[in-house]
Amino acid sequence: MHEASLMRGLMTQIEQVIEANGGRRAVAIEVWLGALSHMSPAHFEAHFASASPGTRAAGARLVIETSDDVGHPQALDVVLKTVEVET
Repeated sequence: MHEASLMRGLMTQIEQVIEANGGRRAVAIEVWLGALSHMSPAHFEAHFASASPGTRAAGARLVIETSDDVGHPQALDVVLKTVEVET
């Protein structure tokens, strides 16, 4: 359930970036997975694949950075770093 909520929030952020840049869709999305986010790259990819159909993020290439720093202030988070937008 936590992952579904997290992915809905991420899709909203991505849509906002696309809109703000006058884009049609996202072609690449870069995220950072905190050490305590309970998301591996494979786990994130699976949830993204479930959440993105029907959105302007569908089919976007994922770039996933992971952290092993449990003391990082955002260690619990999944952070949207960049969205490459097609205009």
